[in-house]
Amino acid sequence: MAGNVTSLFRGTAAHSPSMAALTREGDGAGPVDFCIPCNPYFPTPAMFDELAGRLREIITYYPSSADTITSELCSLLQLPPQCVAMGNGSTELITWIDHLLVRESLAIPVPTFGRWTDQPMETGKRVDMFPLQESNGFALDLAAYAKFIRSRGTKVAVICNPNNPDGGFLPRQSVIQFMDAMADLDLVVIDESFLEFADAESEPSVVEDAVMRPNVIVLRSLGKNFGLHGIRFGYMVANPSLAGKVRSMLPKWNLNSFAETVVFMLKNHGKEYMESLHMVRRDRLDMARQLSALPGLTIYPSQGNFLFVRLPVGAEGTVVRDRLLTEHRILVRECGNKVGSSSRFLRLVVRPQTDVRRLVSGLEQVLYGSKKGTPVPELSNATGGYGSGTAMVDRLVGSTNGAGMQGLAAQANAWPGQPAPAPQPVAAAAPQPSLPSVPPQPRPAAASPYPAQQPAPAPVYTAPQQPAAAQAYPASGPVGWPAAAQSPGAMPAQAPPAAMQAPAASPGLQPAAQTGMPGMAGAASMGAQGGLTAAQVRGRTQPEPPPPQTSSNGGGWGAVGALLYNQAG
Repeated sequence: MAGNVTSLFRGTAAHSPSMAALTREGDGAGPVDFCIPCNPYFPTPAMFDELAGRLREIITYYPSSADTITSELCSLLQLPPQCVAMGNGSTELITWIDHLLVRESLAIPVPTFGRWTDQPMETGKRVDMFPLQESNGFALDLAAYAKFIRSRGTKVAVICNPNNPDGGFLPRQSVIQFMDAMADLDLVVIDESFLEFADAESEPSVVEDAVMRPNVIVLRSLGKNFGLHGIRFGYMVANPSLAGKVRSMLPKWNLNSFAETVVFMLKNHGKEYMESLHMVRRDRLDMARQLSALPGLTIYPSQGNFLFVRLPVGAEGTVVRDRLLTEHRILVRECGNKVGSSSRFLRLVVRPQTDVRRLVSGLEQVLYGSKKGTPVPELSNATGGYGSGTAMVDRLVGSTNGAGMQGLAAQANAWPGQPAPAPQPVAAAAPQPSLPSVPPQPRPAAASPYPAQQPAPAPVYTAPQQPAAAQAYPASGPVGWPAAAQSPGAMPAQAPPAAMQAPAASPGLQPAAQTGMPGMAGAASMGAQGGLTAAQVRGRTQPEPPPPQTSSNGGGWGAVGALLYNQAG
């Protein structure tokens, strides 16, 4: 695997290589996976045995129609089927949301899930990227975000809650306040793909509120929650008009037989599913505590099933990633190709304690060698020229904020040492009558790449008041986690950082008039119409290759159905 690891990562633009590709390059067994954020405790071994026993039937025959599968899911979630559209993964739904409901612009905080930046740019939309500040622990200030949207005249706003990759969480009432303030936009999307893993609130989802609003979509994941990324299934919830518009464009058999089999199995395994979420939340606390013992490592508060980690000064993420993979067979997510992040950051998926001990041991050897506490020097020349290009990305976002630059593709794809034409600014298009002409917002310095000589500012975090028995991170841990009395075995509901909570009333979050959904005529056609392409923004340096009811069969799913659409704790 060591000889091919560089080419494997060079061939992927926005993600790590697939587990199938890594397995083919190895000895037939994949590495320990701290990269793909899915539930390690579900399905249960008994469920896998059942799926294996039905394999021939599953892969031989057509599935039922998507309507049939959606109706079964809705009976579990206690949702009206007319408000739900199921997709072949959340990316299929994001794609159709972009094609059908995004006219010319979309706002998204960064760093975040890459499809929310890449997809609209690939269809020529302007993407207004709102940088999350490391100095504030990557917390999203909703009032500042609303002001940014107004200043840019953006038509669509997206929030990921919790956010990927940092796990930042927004209280439900703050999200509802934001949705009301943005009631005059074409669309507001709340991506709750990781909300099942949160425990900061007992009822954090805004699904019930979305179906009563004319311009709100809530996106939910199934593959992540159920530990089945390979099946590719998720769903969106909205008022019947919006949900029907997306559902009408989906193929009749966009959901496969594996997805159908799992959905119809779920009613028998509600208790096991709830236990799996409990174990992930428990492991998140334990994993953060173990990582906090490593000198110079910063762990940010997370409500997802992953932790966002800043490496010590002098450590280069691509080097750490490659050495963990080749020397310790551990796969991690290096975040240098995420807009608004850099190669100093890793996203580490929550896994059982045995795997975490292996990760900590590997990080100790890679970061400090035989002399613990002395990080490895930055090895920019050892990565074969396939670095993240974060500095270029940050300069582009700061100067154009998604407006595009001609000739950038040639520069981003040039081999090291190969001359490339200097990018030229694109002539600004005439502003639409309904859009104010606002110059691009400069990117704050705090979001720029971090110099190796100086540590980046520590995240600001005010410890919430917790009961004496609550379990929290020790005072000796990194900045970003509160100090509190430890109580082994306790499972507290993590309160969100004060910096993550929007004020009860803010000048930037005044409700707008309920004007409904503007018409969708004149949607942008395919092509790079004033937006950066995915390859450009990645800065590549190489060529691309009803109330819940208990199930009558005693499966105990009823409460889980409510949890899936209305709570995650």
